[in-house]
Amino acid sequence: MNFAPPTINSLPRVSQGKVRDNYAIDAQTLLMVASDRLSAFDVVMGQGIPGKGQVLTQLSLFWFDLLADVVPNHLTGRDPKSVVLPAEAQAVHGRSMVVQRLQPIMVEAVVRGYLAGSGWKDYQASGQVCGIALPAGLQLAQALPEPIFTPAAKAAVGEHDENISFDVMVQRIGAPLAEQIRAVSLELYSRANRYAAARGVIIADTKFEFGLNAQGELVLMDEVLTADSSRFWPTAGYAPGQSPPSYDKQFVRDYLETLDWPKTPPAPHLPQTVIEQTAARYHEALVHITGRSLEQWLQAPGARESV
Repeated sequence: MNFAPPTINSLPRVSQGKVRDNYAIDAQTLLMVASDRLSAFDVVMGQGIPGKGQVLTQLSLFWFDLLADVVPNHLTGRDPKSVVLPAEAQAVHGRSMVVQRLQPIMVEAVVRGYLAGSGWKDYQASGQVCGIALPAGLQLAQALPEPIFTPAAKAAVGEHDENISFDVMVQRIGAPLAEQIRAVSLELYSRANRYAAARGVIIADTKFEFGLNAQGELVLMDEVLTADSSRFWPTAGYAPGQSPPSYDKQFVRDYLETLDWPKTPPAPHLPQTVIEQTAARYHEALVHITGRSLEQWLQAPGARESV
């Protein structure tokens, strides 16, 4: 299992997230490396998912390219292998991006198109999702009348993100930027969900992260529309009222929900079958959405279709 962090000694590591490690290249750029670590309920598991970092990176690159006309992204176009030692090239292969240094906006931009997860629990209790009133009588996994924007405050590693209202988001970052992020996020989600649905995948919900560049412009960063940041459901067999199978880490969440675990570190041990089936789901998401396997992306990155 490729779980240990890639060994990169030629660049200083400046930060480590739940999944990604960032290395300083110079004052303007970073090397972002996606590990095979998995977080669930904001807790990093003690075991990784084989190939996960490469799947996340290739899917992110796919979406960054496909949606580049909606908002600028943090990619620089530089080959990650060009910024490390030759002996480290394999460690970054397929799982790394050379990106702009940005001022991160400490609010996650969550868009929900369907009732699932914490949104479903919230709706059952209050008829609302994150303070947004919804029609009565909606079912589990049902499409919302229209996608909704439900921001969350970003938490430190090991802590839980906190849902906040749009008004609180405005208080934290100002109305113009909050409104821009909401509009861009809804457009990104709508475009991506339309594209994925034509290929047999429903994007039930997702989260985006943004930063500001030196000119103060909004830039899409980190990862985008991956199985880590989204709920992916197959359109085949989908029906409201029942929990759909998924192409994301919901399989791990479902297993963890069967345990007497407080959803705080340390993480429980994952059975090998859970690890293997989760890895298979990540790979399926990549194939269904992009039409190409991980091996094909790693061997010959190719042109991406327009949306």
